[in-house]
Amino acid sequence: MKVNQINVASGMKISDLVDQFDKSGVLGAGRVGRACNVLTEMIQDDDMKVFMSLGGPMIPGGMRNIVTQMIKNGHVDLIVSSGANITHDLLEAFGGAHYRHEGRDDEELNEDGIGRIADINVGSDDFTVFETEITKIFERISSQKTHVSIQELLHEIGLLVDDDKSFVATAAKNNVPIFAPGLIDSMMGLQLWIFSQDHDFVVDAVADMHYLSDIVFEAEKVGAILLGGGLTKHYTLASNVIKGGLDAAIQITMDRPEAGSLGGAPLEEAKSWAKARCGSSLASVVGDVTVIFPLIYAACLDRI
Repeated sequence: MKVNQINVASGMKISDLVDQFDKSGVLGAGRVGRACNVLTEMIQDDDMKVFMSLGGPMIPGGMRNIVTQMIKNGHVDLIVSSGANITHDLLEAFGGAHYRHEGRDDEELNEDGIGRIADINVGSDDFTVFETEITKIFERISSQKTHVSIQELLHEIGLLVDDDKSFVATAAKNNVPIFAPGLIDSMMGLQLWIFSQDHDFVVDAVADMHYLSDIVFEAEKVGAILLGGGLTKHYTLASNVIKGGLDAAIQITMDRPEAGSLGGAPLEEAKSWAKARCGSSLASVVGDVTVIFPLIYAACLDRI
């Protein structure tokens, strides 16, 4: 089969460009095209529950509005997030911000109380506000409940956050559960530990599995949008082992497979573990999530 050369034209829609990628069928363009096809099929399948995992700096990297929009559009049914992405979402909800890095020396940034995430900066003053506000929320929740799962905690937090751009708040208001198995490994987790030192407040990670397993068993089919790798990817995959694996999934990651890491493993490898079904629709794209996923989702919106 011949490679179709990509054509671009003035005024063409994003979906037209991605269609050209798909027709070329090769290299990164072909993978992006196939990922868009799989995503479109997942969203349009009324029998499919769509899970989204957020690993890496998705929220500091500019993906906050897209995640929130997907929840509002009903295109995501469940989220598995790192604690860091939840922290950074709430940091903005409480009035903080993320800033583009201007190339300053890291020791100078340290002196000025600024932390760097690649080419993104965030100030200690913003984290101070975050710490104050999240502690107030812990106080309100613990006055009503002394034992919660991580998912329940995030739901209660979301209900108390007044920001329609927050994915944590939007998920709570739309009954989209958020799971964060690595919550303690974040600034929010640190504040939670500090709070627990003088409060009778227990957050139970194991309790999430009861709720999550019910969702998986009750779903006719499950699809996944895996943005980044690591713990959030594995938690999404592993939660579906109990029912034979995912029916469809797309993965976008910068990780490579040669070292044997889960983050870099192609999705086809998940079939050997029954984390993805044999015959499932899978697409893996190696690249920057903040470039590729907005392109794929925009094209998907054109189609549906």
